[in-house]
Amino acid sequence: MSTASACKGCREEYKVTEAQIARILASSMFNPDNTAPEEVYAERYAICTACPKLQDGVTCTACGCIIPVVARLKARGCPLPGGGLWQPMPAPAGV
Repeated sequence: MSTASACKGCREEYKVTEAQIARILASSMFNPDNTAPEEVYAERYAICTACPKLQDGVTCTACGCIIPVVARLKARGCPLPGGGLWQPMPAPAGV
């Protein structure tokens, strides 16, 4: 596939960097109440790395999500159509 016909997000100048991901994860949204424990994140990310829809270890080509960000959120499930490969974490009882 030539660069001219590739989607904008696939071009080198639009690739998400580790620094950009770190900046996103430093935001207040990623507090302990909203983020999955490290072992849950690691399991989710491992599932995504085995998925053919993951591009460059970062972007889901099925939906455009930045997986190292989305996989850290408790309330998010795998965005892959058809039910996804991993589910949101259940809300604590009484919430």
